[in-house]
Amino acid sequence: MRLNRIGASVAGVGIATALVLTGCSAGGSDDTTAAGGGIITTNGSEPQNPLIPTNTTETGGGKIMTSIFAGLVSYDADGAIENDVADSIESPDGQNWTVTLKDGWTFTDGTPVTSSSFVDAWNYGANPTNAQGASYFFDDIAGYAAEGDVPTLSGLTVVDDTTFTVALNTPEADWPLRLGYTAFMPLPDSAFDDMEAFGENPVGNGPYMIDGADGWQHDAQIALVTNPDYDGVRTPVNDGLTIVFYATQDAAYADVQGGNLDVLDAVPDSQFATYADEFGDRSVNQPAAIFQAINIPQYLEHWSGEEGALRRAAISMAINRDEITDVIFQGTRTPATDFTSPVIDGYSSDLDGADVLDYNATEAQAKWAEADAISPYGDTVFDIAYNSDGGHQAWVDAATQSIANTLGITAQGKPYPTFSDALADRDAKALTGATRAGWQADYPSLYNFLAPNYLTGAGSNYEGYSSAEFDGLIREGAAAPDVETATGFYQDAQEVLLKDLPTIPLWYSNVVGVWDQNVDNVVFGWDSVPLYYQITKG
Repeated sequence: MRLNRIGASVAGVGIATALVLTGCSAGGSDDTTAAGGGIITTNGSEPQNPLIPTNTTETGGGKIMTSIFAGLVSYDADGAIENDVADSIESPDGQNWTVTLKDGWTFTDGTPVTSSSFVDAWNYGANPTNAQGASYFFDDIAGYAAEGDVPTLSGLTVVDDTTFTVALNTPEADWPLRLGYTAFMPLPDSAFDDMEAFGENPVGNGPYMIDGADGWQHDAQIALVTNPDYDGVRTPVNDGLTIVFYATQDAAYADVQGGNLDVLDAVPDSQFATYADEFGDRSVNQPAAIFQAINIPQYLEHWSGEEGALRRAAISMAINRDEITDVIFQGTRTPATDFTSPVIDGYSSDLDGADVLDYNATEAQAKWAEADAISPYGDTVFDIAYNSDGGHQAWVDAATQSIANTLGITAQGKPYPTFSDALADRDAKALTGATRAGWQADYPSLYNFLAPNYLTGAGSNYEGYSSAEFDGLIREGAAAPDVETATGFYQDAQEVLLKDLPTIPLWYSNVVGVWDQNVDNVVFGWDSVPLYYQITKG
């Protein structure tokens, strides 16, 4: 889903954990249980932005948005799409689509969900003047422009209250697959009166809604209760969901151990050796659509042109991924062989050029020496920025030690207190070295891993990578008549990335989670997020 968020961003996976102590706590189960199955408590992180669907691209906000909004489709545990607000999504040619809505849907303010609710929201998100982080998700719809004032997309037409049409620039056989992502959620008319105020207290149409004006306590938690008017495929069997914003994963884990947190979707690395024995069948370690990497901005001295390409390859081959995933992550990560995830159809472990992801000290030293012949690196420190609230210190320390030992340079981590702080310097192009990066898929497709992060001008392309060859292959894949043909183009595009290394793939994440003994029916989805609406509390 995103910058982790896997972002997220997702995006890398920076799910914040350890309670920010501002007068509230995760709470025990006794004082939150209501008649229908209790309030489920889980971990999360303070959203980067106000809660506007088209401007939420990281995991902290995304976890909330998918709970309080319902789109045309949603995803089951395996990533298959199910119609939610949509009654049908049909096309004779893969380019011109007709969307028909189910009757009777309403927002939590009582106003109806209509075709205009979707079309107006998408137009708002796509309009460059609104500066929405997910605007590029609409770039395949006719009329999209990345710059200027484009108040409406020519490819969107409201037919009636329950029908609208979408004209794409080219055929896309898998277009409906992306419609469960938060960027495609509807908005009520009231949102457009004051979008900033709406983002602080959003009105949705999903299985949950914010519990009153004080439901979102910034930097502490957000309390959600069930939406009694929700009539989709994710009807909750509990009374609500409280997402607690933690500052460290260790604090969140301690709360699960103490019975003060119901579900944790990010076990800290300090507990990898013991969590399975301690929680037994109340734990999970399963593959998820999460990719982790480091990015090195090319605006920094020594990291552009031929010199930069040589240094990125050297850094990649100086990282011992096998050792780190074995020793630090103890089998909860898998060394990367591409830029996507093994749970996504089309994943490949044998792309041309993938040997740059293998630990090779001799070749790394040779490439670093070639780069030094162009411009000496000298005493410059190589640092990797990361968010302290995401449990990243151990692997960053191991990676920088591997780099330092291999290349004979000074390498170290650069911690930021929160994921939002780290993203702020990325946005401002104020990094002093590399940065932790990654992606938690928004929808189950190779395209979703590649286009948002590496297309020229894409919203999550924070370091400004641009390649005409890569862009062309992605466009050809998007226009392919079927998913199988598209996969070939996407794999070719990844081979371009392996030459340029705009990001240095590290490993794929499993979701490693645990839950308290007073909850049942805990299922983690393809994207690592628990299916909260299914969880019951005894």
